[in-house]
Amino acid sequence: MTNSSPESLREALRSIKDPTSGQDIVAAGRVEGIELRGGLVQVALLTDRAHAQAMEPVRRAVEELLGRQPGITNATAVLTAHKGPAPAAPPPQARGSSQGHSPGHSHGHSHGQPSGPAGGPGQKAPALLPDVKRIVAVASGKGGVGKSTVAVNLAVSLARQGLRVGLLDADIYGPSLPRMLGLARKPEVRGEKMIPLQAWGLSCMSIGFLVDEEQPMIWRGPMVMGALEQMMGQVAWGPLDVLVVDMPPGTGDAQLTMAQRVALTGAVIVSTPQDIALIDARRGVRMFEKTRVPVLGVVENMSFFCCPNCGHETHLFGHGGAKAEAARLGTDFLGEIPLLLDIRTASDAGTPIAAAAPDSDAAKAFAALAQRVWAKLDQPAGAGPRIVMG
Repeated sequence: MTNSSPESLREALRSIKDPTSGQDIVAAGRVEGIELRGGLVQVALLTDRAHAQAMEPVRRAVEELLGRQPGITNATAVLTAHKGPAPAAPPPQARGSSQGHSPGHSHGHSHGQPSGPAGGPGQKAPALLPDVKRIVAVASGKGGVGKSTVAVNLAVSLARQGLRVGLLDADIYGPSLPRMLGLARKPEVRGEKMIPLQAWGLSCMSIGFLVDEEQPMIWRGPMVMGALEQMMGQVAWGPLDVLVVDMPPGTGDAQLTMAQRVALTGAVIVSTPQDIALIDARRGVRMFEKTRVPVLGVVENMSFFCCPNCGHETHLFGHGGAKAEAARLGTDFLGEIPLLLDIRTASDAGTPIAAAAPDSDAAKAFAALAQRVWAKLDQPAGAGPRIVMG
């Protein structure tokens, strides 16, 4: 069976009618973009707030139709809108509508409207991940601080404590978990749900499981958000004690989507000791505060280099900066992770050091981090409110 192409998928979409014009949705200009990466296809459907409800059956029909095409394993359609001259047009940040969706479908929603989607005052999009007890975002204000390494080894260390742990790679543009976990296969699909891959005691999902490792993800913001929601709502995560989310660097759409669409229990901020990294970490803390997500604390990664020959410690990037910054921001300091060659080589080999060498100094540092994080998560009901936004 030959694989589909964007052109063949566009032709297939001509069988779906536009409810406003009566034309097919391609001729009516509704199909703003088709992005095909491996077996994953994402379609952006152009609409506006006034017609979003009428376009919802179209969106679902597009997903069902494309899901039956040759070579397509998962299809997601999102509603997107451009700023128009009419007074009723939504502002640039309001993209699509989530009215009428069920948790099992990915969809566009008003990312800039945390008070609710375009279905009327007080209406909320259905919460994703209802069977997950605690959701922790591992974030950083910038790239290059080892955030993914911390996220993976934190998740493995939590699993080694006997917890049911999931790991979600929320970095659509630069997924790194497949390589770090040693996974290079696509997830199985049962019905409308993908089955998360299993590795090192974790249930794992990443966009990197669905596309080639060297394939760039040249997607617009609404399609990225649709993919992220698909990996939450259309994956059979099952009951979990904790889901660790490896966030992309920065303070963009993915962070806002997570804050709005799931009950984040808290965020762990990763930084290195030097001042420039701490400035960006500060932005990350403030971003989560603005979205009313509790910050569990700050981790200082690459805190010191320990010579493998003589054991001498060297502070290549300074030392103690993250601890001081945590105190300045009024949040907890969760610990130091050393800069060790074994951490890097284990990650490159797809064998997280927390699992591959649990008695090593590096694994013990991650285990201590996991114990501190879990102590903050495992609080009595009411001790730390979980806030659902959007």
